[in-house]
Amino acid sequence: MPHFDYDFFVIGAGSGGVRASRTAAALGARTAIAEERFFGGTCVNVGCIPKKLYTYAAQFPHQVRDAAAYGWQIAQPPTFDWRLLKQNKDKEISRLNGIYKNILNSSGVEIIEGRAIITGPNQLDVAGRTVTARYILIATGGRSRLPGIPGGELALNSDDFFELTRQPGTVVVVGGGYIATELAGVFAGLGSKVHLVHRGDSLLRGFDRELADFVTDALHSYADLHLGTQVVSIEKSSDASSELVICLDDGRRLPADQILFATGRTANTAGLGLEQLGVDLDDTGAVVVNEEFESSVPGIFAVGDVINRVTLTPVALAEGQTLARRLFSSDAELRKSRVSYDLIPSAVFCDPQLATVGLTEEQARATFPGLKVFKSRFRPLKHTLTGAAEFTLMKMLVDAATDKVVGVHMAGADAAEIIQGMAVALQAGATKADFDNTLGIHPTAAEEFVTMRTPVAD
Repeated sequence: MPHFDYDFFVIGAGSGGVRASRTAAALGARTAIAEERFFGGTCVNVGCIPKKLYTYAAQFPHQVRDAAAYGWQIAQPPTFDWRLLKQNKDKEISRLNGIYKNILNSSGVEIIEGRAIITGPNQLDVAGRTVTARYILIATGGRSRLPGIPGGELALNSDDFFELTRQPGTVVVVGGGYIATELAGVFAGLGSKVHLVHRGDSLLRGFDRELADFVTDALHSYADLHLGTQVVSIEKSSDASSELVICLDDGRRLPADQILFATGRTANTAGLGLEQLGVDLDDTGAVVVNEEFESSVPGIFAVGDVINRVTLTPVALAEGQTLARRLFSSDAELRKSRVSYDLIPSAVFCDPQLATVGLTEEQARATFPGLKVFKSRFRPLKHTLTGAAEFTLMKMLVDAATDKVVGVHMAGADAAEIIQGMAVALQAGATKADFDNTLGIHPTAAEEFVTMRTPVAD
């Protein structure tokens, strides 16, 4: 067997890369990881973590509004400092970057800060030096993209959002997916006037349609929606009241201080030397891999967003760990383990929150002829005093033939926290009878899932 500098070389210190390298090192593999930008990847730096921090900030105005119904009198109107929020966010992200480094160091993984380019099946150029590795893992994640339209360079992408140092008075968010709806809610909650432009006729494609429509109706209360509309171009404004103008395909012109595109992400594969080696990429630039995460070139693997399979942080973690165990574990059972892509829970931290696990109603009806649908729509107890027009929608899908619960969906406060527990139940194969036999915690929204008794009529 030829000698290699490393058993395992990982490109990219995001969720998948860090988990894979830590696991490999713990299993005795000589492991190194290269990162040219920031530790923690998209999730820590320009994704899940900072986005959730901003959504917390956006909730405070609602809480101040609701406080009056509970006897609290706010002496002075609250003020908001966008710059201070960004500074505090940056401090937390810097702390997390350091934690990721410390985790790698304590795991025995060699850290190389710099760009890595694959120059051969077992060879890399890393920060100007040549190294060899028995196995190479690409875990470089993805990046937000801007459209190729006139004036597109004047807009921000969703990664740029977290570098904004001042709050725009008016903002246009372009996109209809989870990132667009989340950032629209953040801007609106913090006091910006928001336009949401989407080329499709509905938001949140891929989620249960009824739940997505419920969220869309809520968005109408705090954002101007322009559905079925495309952006033609962006211009600098000649009017002092705004900085930019976005031109739509129906002839309308929307003035704005900022324009942000959240119209998709693309895999970070450019400049890694993959094309020259013959590594197969799909139409989006993502690495094509088999069930064992190996690319078309033996010894070169990929996990996480860069394979564009399921672009969620917990999935990347599972993929990275599974790969490392398969390559280096002495335990035959661990080497045979696979990542299951069934029953992956997910959440959208928009306003209101949307969370889901299992099949959508559309998917379930196509699979189970005898589907039973249970629903509950209600005003949360909190708002019986505030009078706010905020509601929660819950849905449970049950296969009538087996009584097995095949999908659970929720839109409303704390949806993500509640659906995590539902995911455990579905993973365990829970039936509707199991839910019916479970006592609820009263008074909570979550108890609705164990008190639904009558299916809705078709």
